[in-house]
Amino acid sequence: MELIRRNTTPIRMRNYGRIIQDTIEYACTLTNDAERQALTLYIAQCMRQKNLVWNKDQESGIERIKNDLHILSNGRLDADIALLDGDLIRKKKK
Repeated sequence: MELIRRNTTPIRMRNYGRIIQDTIEYACTLTNDAERQALTLYIAQCMRQKNLVWNKDQESGIERIKNDLHILSNGRLDADIALLDGDLIRKKKK
């Protein structure tokens, strides 16, 4: 019987969780720029939603998400602010 191995690496930012951290690591391995950018925007949207859950009293700004994404990816991922800002504003109006 095989045991399921548990990921024991520490979570760098607990408010985002392990899934976001692992998804960022996966996105860093993508070679197709379009796929990488699309996944980066999706990750940023998820990070914003998680920030809203943890920080209900304050709006989590796009700059904070961009900085956290940069930190978690060790500088390998960078979200396009114009795309991220427009996409988040469009979602908010719905």
